[in-house]
Amino acid sequence: MDDRGGSFVAVRRISQGLERGNTCHSTSAEVVAGSAAWLGRGLSCVCAQRRENDARPSFDLTPSQEECLQRLQNRIDVAYDSSIPEHQDALKALWSLAFPEEELRGLISEQWKEMGWQGKDPSTDFRGGGFISLENLLFFARNFPKSFQDLLRKQEGDRSVWEYPFAVAGVNITFMLIQMLDLEAVKPRTMVGATFLKFLAENESAFDLLYCITFKLMDHQWLAMRASYMDFNTVMKSTRRQLERELMLEDLTQLEDVPSYSLLSQ
Repeated sequence: MDDRGGSFVAVRRISQGLERGNTCHSTSAEVVAGSAAWLGRGLSCVCAQRRENDARPSFDLTPSQEECLQRLQNRIDVAYDSSIPEHQDALKALWSLAFPEEELRGLISEQWKEMGWQGKDPSTDFRGGGFISLENLLFFARNFPKSFQDLLRKQEGDRSVWEYPFAVAGVNITFMLIQMLDLEAVKPRTMVGATFLKFLAENESAFDLLYCITFKLMDHQWLAMRASYMDFNTVMKSTRRQLERELMLEDLTQLEDVPSYSLLSQ
């Protein structure tokens, strides 16, 4: 996205993998600017919008659920700040996990486009998701490295010529989950949100795990729909509907019981 927030960057696939040498490297993707802001600053366009006149029930929480929700909300409230060493280190760690064979030349570098950031400074893409969206990506890379690499390098399935940018799509997924689960409310107002908090009370990493499931599900939907970058909003809405259905299935005792969890490979 440019400085005015008026365009996006889509990735054009040239080859199945991202081939690199140890010295000078050539990127295997080209980027193109467009006019429809479907990723980046105006993130809410990829999610189902709240209707103000929707009647929403309220669900009481146990003390344990309240405490877990507050900790998660504290994470959500943290904006990415490129001046904070911890945030800088997290971004460097993400690069090392994504491309262990390639040395990062700087926190501001054209290299970041290879991961699917929209420009040479990833910090400008965190506006919608905050620091937690970076934590989500790190959790994904550390706990499900095969799935992470498969999505990063677009290694599975019959891909379109114009693919979604991996990293910015990840920020969109964080933002969508926060909306879907109504996590900024004092207590959940949907059954899906209430169900998630039961998982969160049992597993402090439930949000990060659900993020991994959702990312893999989104890519699965992308391939099934034979989507290209202009279909990203449609794919995200379809992903949200499918995820909501799965979270409402009976007899779920943990997130690992969600059907789409089986899509993840470690």
